[in-house]
Amino acid sequence: MYKLSATKREIKGEKVRREGLLPAVIYGAGGETVSLTLAYSEFVKLYDEAGESSLIDLAVENKDAGKVLIHEVQFDPVKGQPIHVDLRRIDMSKPITANVALVFVGEAPAIKELGGTLVKNFEEVEVECLPKDLVNHIDVDLSVLATFDLSIKVSDLKIPSGMTIIEPSTDVVVVKAQPALTEEQIKAMEEESSAAVDVTKIESAVSKKEKEGEEGEAAAAPAVEEKK
Repeated sequence: MYKLSATKREIKGEKVRREGLLPAVIYGAGGETVSLTLAYSEFVKLYDEAGESSLIDLAVENKDAGKVLIHEVQFDPVKGQPIHVDLRRIDMSKPITANVALVFVGEAPAIKELGGTLVKNFEEVEVECLPKDLVNHIDVDLSVLATFDLSIKVSDLKIPSGMTIIEPSTDVVVVKAQPALTEEQIKAMEEESSAAVDVTKIESAVSKKEKEGEEGEAAAAPAVEEKK
């Protein structure tokens, strides 16, 4: 069970941040949107543990405000620190959608014994369920990947009763092992990449030359006298 405390906010978020606190808002489930202030260190610790798919008991001004999900966190593009939080109220009687993280567990024999490379196509899925059935992660057992011909699809994931994965579709591959690239393949990829760069440079130079030629022709063209 996760808990979070907040106070109501009347001032702008920038001033709150200067005081070492974290601005937030809460909305949803038919309630009004309320501006809040969170303790920065408390939220960061909670976010690391709960993520965006764990129900949280919210208290505002020491009063029970119901259960919420962390809907969105905005980060400073330079420092990478949270600068604003959106909290979503949850109606426990209605189905919800949420993104649930995939946790890859175990070791793939195709990697350990055959020297392959693990390829993860995505690391979370979108699910629908009642709030009581929501989990904060789904385990993906890599031990079934014994050869390079095998893969784990969305349909292979073991999910709790009452939960449905709505995105991606069931036939999409989540993870697989593939043979490691040979030196020849790596060299061919590098040469292909280099050739693509050279072509881009040539096209850019030709385009620039054509543009300069058009500008020169325009400057040299005689002015046409307007008929009186």
